[in-house]
Amino acid sequence: MGTFYNSRLLEWMEVGRSELTRAAGIPYVEWEKRGVMAPIVEANLKFRGRAGYDDLLNIETSCEREGRARIKFESVITQGETGQPVAEGFTIHALTNPEGKPLRIPQWVNELLGDMTE
Repeated sequence: MGTFYNSRLLEWMEVGRSELTRAAGIPYVEWEKRGVMAPIVEANLKFRGRAGYDDLLNIETSCEREGRARIKFESVITQGETGQPVAEGFTIHALTNPEGKPLRIPQWVNELLGDMTE
């Protein structure tokens, strides 16, 4: 079809989330070491344009609280050279302990969210 396979969008959004948490000072792998898991409970994807093999893309990701035990990551993906839109969307993540029991957003995550939204 001359464009990326649609499931790649979720992978690109994961890259955006990972880089955002890393840039804010606590990579997601550290969240899990601290006992905070963040499984996706909802995803919304909008396909806006095309991207082909080996295209350079920009991924802009932001994060906000979504209630007491959830966070929302929003992503906008554009062509690196032209800025043309490729896709946008969001994922909502429930915060849980390793056994899957919901957790309120821990204080250190609240502080990190502040760093990611400023």
